[in-house]
Amino acid sequence: MRVSVILAHPDGGSFNHAIAHAVVEQLGNSGHEVFFHDLYKEKFDPLLISEEIPEGVSVPEPIMRHCREIAKAMGIVVVHPNWWGQPPAILKGWIDRVLRAGVAYEFIEGDSGEGIPNGLLKAGTAMVFNTSNTEAEREKYVFGDPLETIWRNCIFGLCGVTGFYRRTFSAIVTSTADQRRQWLDEVRRSVDSFFPGQ
Repeated sequence: MRVSVILAHPDGGSFNHAIAHAVVEQLGNSGHEVFFHDLYKEKFDPLLISEEIPEGVSVPEPIMRHCREIAKAMGIVVVHPNWWGQPPAILKGWIDRVLRAGVAYEFIEGDSGEGIPNGLLKAGTAMVFNTSNTEAEREKYVFGDPLETIWRNCIFGLCGVTGFYRRTFSAIVTSTADQRRQWLDEVRRSVDSFFPGQ
């Protein structure tokens, strides 16, 4: 199975990187083909320019590579920190430039863009792993857990991905080495449950 793994964290020593590498390793050990992108390491340009917005226009080859891979992926894993209840800007730019009309969704004939789009992604399941320094109860009851809504409803649900799993690890700042090892074991088990061996 082809699985796209997208990482968005600027610090190579972060727990986000540890999660992403555990995901990639587990998928590889299970015989899956992995498309892995560390957006900061690749210096992904997140700026969507007006010329790129229309469906069917030519876009730079690095963006087209991402588009081709996400269109082929049968599974998707995204790893990022919770910053202000949102993904980092580089990941938001990846969404803007890669999950584009004609790749991730389309409007039915006669729809000028005001209706509900038809999702085009082939992935049956998307997994999102987040890190946070906000406790889960506060995130849910004070802030309304905006990342759940963004990823489940506004992105993957709209793009046709029906299976969704999200896990937030917190609080990172006070976590111990043993806790992090347990969390990474949980990541591996979760990946195996959604993307079992070939």
